[in-house]
Amino acid sequence: MKKFYNYAINDKHPDYSHVIERINPIYNRRLDLRSEFGRDYTRLIFSQGYRRLKHKTQVFFAVNNDHICTRSEHVNLVESIAYTIASELGLNTELTKAIAVGHDIGHAPFGHGGEKILSEIALKYNLTRFWHEKNSLHFVDQIELLQDNDLNYHNLNLTYGVRDGLISHCGEMNQQYIQKREEYIDLETYQYAGEYAPFTYEGCVVKMSDKIAYLARDIEDALELKIIDRHLVKELLEKINALSTYQFTAINNGSIVNYFINNVVENSIPEKGIGLSKDAFEIMKTIMSFNYKHIYLIKRVKVHQDYVSLILNALFDYLYDTMKDENYITLLQEQSHQFPKVTTYYIEWLEKYAKIEGMERTKYYKNKIVYDFYNDSQALEKSILDYLAGMSDHFIVQAFQELISF
Repeated sequence: MKKFYNYAINDKHPDYSHVIERINPIYNRRLDLRSEFGRDYTRLIFSQGYRRLKHKTQVFFAVNNDHICTRSEHVNLVESIAYTIASELGLNTELTKAIAVGHDIGHAPFGHGGEKILSEIALKYNLTRFWHEKNSLHFVDQIELLQDNDLNYHNLNLTYGVRDGLISHCGEMNQQYIQKREEYIDLETYQYAGEYAPFTYEGCVVKMSDKIAYLARDIEDALELKIIDRHLVKELLEKINALSTYQFTAINNGSIVNYFINNVVENSIPEKGIGLSKDAFEIMKTIMSFNYKHIYLIKRVKVHQDYVSLILNALFDYLYDTMKDENYITLLQEQSHQFPKVTTYYIEWLEKYAKIEGMERTKYYKNKIVYDFYNDSQALEKSILDYLAGMSDHFIVQAFQELISF
């Protein structure tokens, strides 16, 4: 089968030098056995941002149910699906896995609801719109840190191929085929999600796998939480079986994922890209339409979004107003006793990433300065938005509880 074997990213590929390129030379450990992409994979799964995904919303927020999908589970599902497809097509599975595990590392707390609110706050302060694909690139380039053997902290400094896959992964688009782009571009020129196709077929596989991973999984969660009932799912089953000679006996994660994996492997060809048959594409669109109508856009989502807006705006306003005081350092330190989760960790955030009067970075931080308060008039707003975007749902709710407790 290995139809894409000659297009896999390896040292024989004409774009290999671009794909393995890093912004800065990366330090090396003695006897490191990993490939360039294998190293990226472990750098991502060792990062704090990856760890926080286990407490970030996929679709349903803060439910006391261990069986509801979290952002971490979603990322692992995408990795599994993408690995299988890439392996069958003959693509580079290490590059595929690295893109997959990192693709949502920049996702906001509270899922797409949180993303929308952070974008509104950003636009209010004349910053660019927040979108998680761009934020994933921002976090791996500038926020996530790892220690070397001398306890110094460095940026992740990932390869171009992985970074490109992160910002290019948008799974919300309806595409029967995803053909990789030919141009090597500056990834900072991206203006909106889905503007460009991925630079590699491995990135295209992750982009397709992202959608496959959540189609039926979200339906399973909605059934578990009694947001929908079996009658609706039975109607959906009848609809999709009317679209193809392939007949599903059930709609669940296993049956849907298996169908789409096999369909992608069978129908993907280098001339068109990573894609689906016409029938499979119609089935995918039908399931997506069902999910939007019965899961993503129900009235309870509006209630949740109002709650998310209250939390994010309250925390942003508190930190913004505090930092506008001329004695902000003293004020933050004094309030850390009353609001330890909000202020203590924000002080640490500034120590890691900011050039700001009254704070000195420890000698162990060798990472980039992200917020230059001396030369960037919007450094404050950027620092608070990043701080909030990195939080897990659990942490941000606890931080908000501090503000409203007396």
